[in-house]
Amino acid sequence: MKIRQKEVEDLIFKSYLEEVMKKKKFLKMNRYIQHGNTSCLLHSIAVSYYSYRLAKFLRLNIHEKELIRGALLHDYFLYDWHAKYKPTRDVGLHGRIHPKIALFNARKDYDINELEADIIARHMFPLTFTPPKYKESVIVCLVDKVLSTYEVFSKNAYAKITDRVVENKKERRIISRRLNWY
Repeated sequence: MKIRQKEVEDLIFKSYLEEVMKKKKFLKMNRYIQHGNTSCLLHSIAVSYYSYRLAKFLRLNIHEKELIRGALLHDYFLYDWHAKYKPTRDVGLHGRIHPKIALFNARKDYDINELEADIIARHMFPLTFTPPKYKESVIVCLVDKVLSTYEVFSKNAYAKITDRVVENKKERRIISRRLNWY
């Protein structure tokens, strides 16, 4: 039985996703809507997955683990940014502030290296003024913009993303139930 390269890459992605998902706090992102009716959790998984797929499609030499983990944690701010009373209301615009909050939370809960920190802190460029330093950061920044736009105009974005990441039907049901994707 021949395994296709894409299947191998999906298994790599899945292994890093599962590693990050071990922290129950990460799953709290499912409580908050990001764009349209897409949760922060699903948005972050999609940005991570499609950033990884784009880098592989372009045959870029990337740091896979850092790209995937940084993208998964890029919106790890853990509050409802649509609410009238949110943690950032006295500090400034959510779009400019949340990367710092996400990085603070990520450093508290995970061992974050410099590349992952750059992905998280600079994914909102040009709204935040400091441009990404690494190619992985640029990829996440661009994919985040494209998917955010897609989510705003899509009724049910990523309804089948688990099919790409999880091959086993039983495991897919468990993850789908945990994340309320369907």
